[in-house]
Amino acid sequence: MLSAAEAIRRLREGNRRFVSGERDMGVRLDQHRRRELLEGQPCFAIILGCSDSRVPAELIFDQGLGDLFVIRVAGNVVAPSQIGSIEFAAERFGTPLVVVLGHSHCGAVQATLEELERPQESRSPNLRSIVDRIRPSVEPLLECADAHNAETLAERAVRANIRASANQLRHGSQILEQLVQEGRLVIVGAEYSLETGEVDFFDGLPEESD
Repeated sequence: MLSAAEAIRRLREGNRRFVSGERDMGVRLDQHRRRELLEGQPCFAIILGCSDSRVPAELIFDQGLGDLFVIRVAGNVVAPSQIGSIEFAAERFGTPLVVVLGHSHCGAVQATLEELERPQESRSPNLRSIVDRIRPSVEPLLECADAHNAETLAERAVRANIRASANQLRHGSQILEQLVQEGRLVIVGAEYSLETGEVDFFDGLPEESD
């Protein structure tokens, strides 16, 4: 199994291929790989990403079958089911890395900002549950001096939400917290740019991966 730093390097290399349009022909997606994976899934990274159709983790990191354990939910928010899924993969497969993957122009983050500025009574309670999980991380940004700049506010809100989700995983699960303390798991935050296709790992990186 790769170390967390090696896993990050592998993801970065895959993302560079994605951005350049030069897919690794060694990435296995065929029937032989499917048969190999009947024995298990040797995933080297767990991705908690947004459900946005423009951010499919396997594609933007140029990875194949069995490489990534992917959980997708609007706004890459953290709820008990997501935590349980990550606990399962980290314990069962010994996967060393969790990436909370947000992205620019996130609709869930934008909906949260709009709710804070103009509350809506008619919002679905299910949608509101997503907004309510994002709200604590972005609400303080409305008090900043440049909060009137919508573009800057949205950019900062995306990153604040990613950091909050990563931090919640680090401290919201006894299992994950213990794995982190033992050096068996690293939880990082990253942002995918819809404009460039690049992924920026910016939160919680191990020193050897910088």
